[in-house]
Amino acid sequence: MNEWADDLWTAASMYYMQGETMEVIAKHLGTSRSTVSRLLKQARETGLVRISLAQPTGARTGLGTSLSRMFGVRTTIVPVRSGTTEVHRLDQVARIAGQHITDLVHDGVSIGLAWGTTLDAITQHLVPKDVRNVRVVQMNGAANPGSFGIPYTGAIMTRMAQAFQGEVVHFPVPAFFDDPQTKVAMWRERAVQSVLAAQRNLDLAVFGLGALDAPVPSHVYSAGYLTEAEMSELTAYGVVGDVNTVFLKADGSFTDIPFNERATGMTPHQLQKVPRRVCVVAGRAKAKALLAALRARVATDLVVDDETARAVLDLM
Repeated sequence: MNEWADDLWTAASMYYMQGETMEVIAKHLGTSRSTVSRLLKQARETGLVRISLAQPTGARTGLGTSLSRMFGVRTTIVPVRSGTTEVHRLDQVARIAGQHITDLVHDGVSIGLAWGTTLDAITQHLVPKDVRNVRVVQMNGAANPGSFGIPYTGAIMTRMAQAFQGEVVHFPVPAFFDDPQTKVAMWRERAVQSVLAAQRNLDLAVFGLGALDAPVPSHVYSAGYLTEAEMSELTAYGVVGDVNTVFLKADGSFTDIPFNERATGMTPHQLQKVPRRVCVVAGRAKAKALLAALRARVATDLVVDDETARAVLDLM
């Protein structure tokens, strides 16, 4: 163990386990308080220190309990200070979600991952974990008429895989086909079938929600995936958002939306077969989409900020 690693361990042990102040630790190590602060920050970022909260047992009331009772999901409510920006709100929710997902990862787990603004934030807050034989499977295609979508999606997949020393299974198809029959033909290709088989054997799925008019734009609505005419078509069909690039109506239905015949993401019915499904949502503009997703029963676990949770209950 080199000197910095030794100091890292000493600082973390004294601060988190022995209750010493940073001033005491700095004096013990013969360094400054700011150096101790950096040591503690690195201890958290590298996974040497992992902080978790145990929810109290027994009868509970509040936003999380209400959502859990109504929709049968394990709910984590993230308190976010009022008046903050939507970017900061997303970051706060992503931090808690990153820890939650880390707790669910173990040896041999197969993780299904969607892409999007929320997942981009989450994967930047994962805590590295020493596990083996982890697989990260892309759950929806990423290419669009203007780009292949590979750098953006690849960065999200890679960060997840690196946190858990896993391998990546990419899904090299468009987010949406121009013709439903093209999708039918592609689904017969062996290369695509191998990814579809991996999707059918997931242990954990992680995804956010897209909303047509969120202040922090969902990537699928802001990066050239949909034309203005297609957006108008979705609005006409009563679409409120999407999960895994499959569009939902307010009641959670999706099978009667023609556009979904062209979508390449795992459908709510397919997601329901995954044992653990973590949905992460930030921002009250996504309340309608979240309520639709909850009605579609796509999630077993929900991580959401308090303002958005209240907005969902107000819609009931």
